[in-house]
Amino acid sequence: QVQLVESGGGLVQAGGSLRLSCEASGRTFSSYTMGWFRQAPGKEREFVAGISSNGDSTYYADFVKGRFAISRDNAKNTVYLQMNSLKPEDTAVYYCAVRYARTFTIKASDFGSWGQGTQVTVSS
Repeated sequence: QVQLVESGGGLVQAGGSLRLSCEASGRTFSSYTMGWFRQAPGKEREFVAGISSNGDSTYYADFVKGRFAISRDNAKNTVYLQMNSLKPEDTAVYYCAVRYARTFTIKASDFGSWGQGTQVTVSS
């Protein structure tokens, strides 16, 4: 299985930007769909963004469209989430996850491995 380590979270003011990174172990990283999810206190984990194995297709939750961008560098076994125009409601722990298939889904239960998460806090 792929192991994932997120980084890049932190405290930022509303309107600011952060770039999250998720580095994966394993030589088959380029075979898999990747996703970013988030979970705020007292709420369920929700889909944020996803990207196909070769990076040609991307998917976004409506609440981040136009503000967030997902990308990947298969040579570096890394997926990124660029977050711009951050809002206080974006505050959450952000997780990257790997889906052991080439088809896409936004269901967290369809992703097989998860990172430990990185905290993003947006102050008003």
